[in-house]
Amino acid sequence: MKYFKYLLFLIIFIPFNINALEINSKHAILYNMNDDTVIFEKNADERTYIASLTKIMTTIVAIENIQDVNEKVIVPYEAIDGLIEANASVAGFNVGQEVTYLDLLYGVLLPSGADATKTLAYYISGNEEEFVKLMNDKAIELGLTNTHFVNTSGLDTDNHYSTVKEMSIILKYALQNPLFKQIYTSNNYTTSDNSLTFKSTLSNYLNRYNLTNNYIYGAKTGHTTKAGYCLSSIANYDNVEYLLITTEANDDNLPLHVMDALMIYDYYASNYHYLDIITPNDTIATLETKNSKEQTFQINANKTVSKYLNKDITKDNFQLKYNGLEKLDYFTKKGQIGTVDILLNNEIIDTIPVIYSGGLTFSIISFIFDNILIVLSLIIILILIIIFKKKLKFKKL
Repeated sequence: MKYFKYLLFLIIFIPFNINALEINSKHAILYNMNDDTVIFEKNADERTYIASLTKIMTTIVAIENIQDVNEKVIVPYEAIDGLIEANASVAGFNVGQEVTYLDLLYGVLLPSGADATKTLAYYISGNEEEFVKLMNDKAIELGLTNTHFVNTSGLDTDNHYSTVKEMSIILKYALQNPLFKQIYTSNNYTTSDNSLTFKSTLSNYLNRYNLTNNYIYGAKTGHTTKAGYCLSSIANYDNVEYLLITTEANDDNLPLHVMDALMIYDYYASNYHYLDIITPNDTIATLETKNSKEQTFQINANKTVSKYLNKDITKDNFQLKYNGLEKLDYFTKKGQIGTVDILLNNEIIDTIPVIYSGGLTFSIISFIFDNILIVLSLIIILILIIIFKKKLKFKKL
């Protein structure tokens, strides 16, 4: 029955909702990381329980406070105590087991082990409460105003929350760390003593439900009663990098958080791309001239302007509006002489500088005609000077 519902979902639900992106998750935010722009969001600023997405912050804070990831520590009793009663997910470490910090870091992100988070907290800060202070300090450092942590694993607690927008800020920050990104994008890891082998929770979902993943290459899942099913992920398609956070997907005996992600990524990969609106040598402004043999002068773009757009939009849909110097003078200095607004449906989507690099040819005839009043004035002044000098010479005689 479970798999019948799954097939029904694929056949009926996805085709009708893919264009509208009516996802199951209550909160979502999708970034185009190439431009660092939000391209899809749903209740992105609303507070939400975040379950094991918490462990993204746990991991990056731990990494930043560990001097040697290959140093060995002993799993303490405090790391295991209470986890079964709390129904927390564990990596499988045992009390008294000798592990490396690297083992623990992988144990946090791949199998989502609360035993790993508490062991890290124990050795870095003495206890979980003190380590959580470091997590909240990091949230303040990142400028987050709607995020607060109470524990290292994401167990439901009233004062433990974030938003998908602020979780995306945390993930973007963490991914700048090479070790974090290495762990986050790993599918498998075997501990240093060969006692445990971890597989990413996303891989487990994909395999269990025979789902095809063409884009996602790094992820962290999460689930609690209040947070529902959550997923953070990064994906790549045609050299476009995406980052997605979703929370509060329902439990319908299907991995709806994973299905949401696959739907969103597939939609944008299928329907959006980078369009070269302007390319080098495209004319972006045609100006009248002064003091030049050329009557008009075309200024070309010196770079490519690409935008991430729906594939239905073509280059012909855009208009260019020039703002700047009205006439180009032979004596105009090289450099920026104005700007060009790039408009789509009468809305400005970008503004680029217009750079004059020279190229006009001086014309004495144009100079005379373009400055006729000045020339006539100079001739009159010259005649008056000559007359004045003749009169002065006549008086002396």
